[in-house]
Amino acid sequence: MSRWLLSYDSYDPAAEGVREALCTLGNGYFATRGAAPESVADGVHYPGTYVAGVYNRLTSQVAGRSVDNEDLVNTPDWTALTFRIGPEGPWFDLDAAHRAGHLLSYRQELDMRRGVLTRIVRLTDPAGRCTQITQRRLVSMDQPHLAAMETAVLPENWSGPLQVRCRLDGRVRNTGVARYRGLSNRHLEVDEICEHGDVLCLRTTTVTSRIGVATAVRVRSAAETGRRLLREPQAATWELSLDAVQGTPVTVEKVAAIATSRDHAIEECAIAARRWAERAGSFDELLERHVLAWDRLWRRCQIRVDHDDTQRILNLHMFHLLQTVSEHSVDLDVGVPARGLHGEAYRGHVFWDELFILPFLAMRFPEIARALLMYRWRRLPEARWAARRAGLRGACYPWQSGSDGTEQTQRLHLNPRSGRWLPDHTHLQRHVGLAIAYNVWRFHEATGDTEFLAEYGAEMLLEIARYFADLAVYNRVEDRYEIRGVMGPDEYHDAYPDRDEPGLDNNAYTNVMTAWVLRRALEVLALLPPEREAELREDLMLTRGELEHFEEVARKLKVPFHDGVISQFEGYGELEELDWEGYRARYGDIRRLDRILEAEGDTVNRYKASKQPDVLMLCYLLSPGELGSVLTGLGVDSGPDLIPRTIRYYLPRTCDGSSLSAVVHAWILARTGDADSWRFFQEALHSDIADIQGGTTAEGIHLGAMAGTVDLVQRCYAGISTCGDTLCIDPRPPKEITALRLGLRYRGHWGIDLACDHERLRVRVRPSAASPIRVAHAGRSAVIDPGGCWEVPL
Repeated sequence: MSRWLLSYDSYDPAAEGVREALCTLGNGYFATRGAAPESVADGVHYPGTYVAGVYNRLTSQVAGRSVDNEDLVNTPDWTALTFRIGPEGPWFDLDAAHRAGHLLSYRQELDMRRGVLTRIVRLTDPAGRCTQITQRRLVSMDQPHLAAMETAVLPENWSGPLQVRCRLDGRVRNTGVARYRGLSNRHLEVDEICEHGDVLCLRTTTVTSRIGVATAVRVRSAAETGRRLLREPQAATWELSLDAVQGTPVTVEKVAAIATSRDHAIEECAIAARRWAERAGSFDELLERHVLAWDRLWRRCQIRVDHDDTQRILNLHMFHLLQTVSEHSVDLDVGVPARGLHGEAYRGHVFWDELFILPFLAMRFPEIARALLMYRWRRLPEARWAARRAGLRGACYPWQSGSDGTEQTQRLHLNPRSGRWLPDHTHLQRHVGLAIAYNVWRFHEATGDTEFLAEYGAEMLLEIARYFADLAVYNRVEDRYEIRGVMGPDEYHDAYPDRDEPGLDNNAYTNVMTAWVLRRALEVLALLPPEREAELREDLMLTRGELEHFEEVARKLKVPFHDGVISQFEGYGELEELDWEGYRARYGDIRRLDRILEAEGDTVNRYKASKQPDVLMLCYLLSPGELGSVLTGLGVDSGPDLIPRTIRYYLPRTCDGSSLSAVVHAWILARTGDADSWRFFQEALHSDIADIQGGTTAEGIHLGAMAGTVDLVQRCYAGISTCGDTLCIDPRPPKEITALRLGLRYRGHWGIDLACDHERLRVRVRPSAASPIRVAHAGRSAVIDPGGCWEVPL
């Protein structure tokens, strides 16, 4: 099997939703699901096109309450196309052909290297006429506003008239997630539909945010003998008449252009979309430039392992990451949706997933990583206001973000197992701010971008540190600071079983990472030019006394313990043990243990059971040396057995209800030399491609987990980390990988090549005008000049 192909050799309606998500094509500006062009949203298929940053808010009635939700909008469907033989024949419908037994063969193939989706269908009809349909589709990585589809109809044993309908459909709604379908879902109103030559243009406006979205399609065929326009209230269709000759393919090209009122340098979005569609080249011309753009991207994304299936899935994961955020995203002021631009799960919101995504981008596309951090910086005023409303200083970032940086976490969520709407307290995951501060620091280490740090990053980091220093409350009895009423990364535990109010006290992950961020805040000022340091101190009214408070809180935050391990939160040790074997025997898959228990009238808050790593996230984000330093600074005796003991304690008490869980476990076990790392790595790799979570992939890929698997190879198995101005390399490849090669960008160098096996490490710096770099491994270090090489035994 090719390392660059994702292919399906039969048609399976039950798997269509997953395939549509995995075969999504995008370019960072917009993405289109891999739905069949003749399909409609019907429970099997779900056509969807999503434009980065196009959100809209609607009000719904839920459980007797008015609830507002902001969603990434499903925009008009540009792909719709079907055909029929003769004026009276049935319109082509893949599902109808499949049910009638008329489907002779089917193949769908995603070429990741070229960014092309191909579908080849052979079928017969009741009259015995055999036809082959070959469709190719692309969303241009060269021209961000363009997409194109080529359909070739080959009459194998017949000749005659052929009719083709190419619709531009504005009747779309957001109905791609079953549990949201009872909510308000019509986000667009159609303003106008107009024709210009062979171009149709549909202009819509989001009903609340008032964003204009224009979609134009140009339809052409050399075999055309006539066409007519069919108008509907919210859609329009070109109906083409063509002559088909046995053995000769009849080709129809459909080119689409999308523009929005958020775009730069346009007069009006409908005018821009129509103009781009008119001026676009043919499918083959667009394809040529598109493939060249992908070639350039893949040259900068070199990660190679000598394990074919692993390499294929890593390529797929990088492919979808680059389709969600690319060079076309840089000027859009958008974050990275947790489910990509591939579906409507999580409403297209931005969580903390850039924690798993930015390390890959920072060492290959630092300009994209910088843009994602700028999305956070532009929403700093809203984060400051959120902190102020809570009576605190600094910046409180939302757990779920959308258009403007206000908290978008739903306040009610549906348990599909019980059918009940329940309070949602996940907005108490204040640790998202810690992730943003962490990303700022790591970006600076990887890139050396002092300008970003001085102008934007330091301000964010200091304001986040200020918020958490204010959030910490001093306990005089224990002479410790405490952070109360929050949720950790676990996401299952949102309250104590004997308390009415939500929130937990002294979540260890939150407290330890707060100490780490406060220490970085104290360091960051020293990295700035004196003039900028003085400006920031003045602008933020940052006093010596407040910085001394940062240092005190960083020394005195409480870290709870029980049974000789770090407690996930204070009181965790008093919770009951779950009957893991009993629940697995009764339910099989218990990844969503919270839903199972709630349906039973119970609550996961009573048990030592986690959805995903919480305390263990500390081992994912911080090196052993960093974690040991923070714990020592907090007065914790972090002897050599504490972390291994804590890892062994929590692993069997985690049910992996999140796609990120396996990534973190694979990382931790790799760093401790545990062979189970490979098993968890394989689970993370196959999470979406095999839809391990049972139906969630169809609602949108899990982008954090996808990027996390690539980053795991890069920073864990290859052992790459940034330590100040040194590139540290400590390879730990699993035995299943005998050779690993990758290329990086680092501090002005566009080409650093690393190769390792289980015996040797080789680092080569490609020739350039950049400064030499310092690399280190196992206590040894070297300065490598451009054009130089360093090789050491492992």
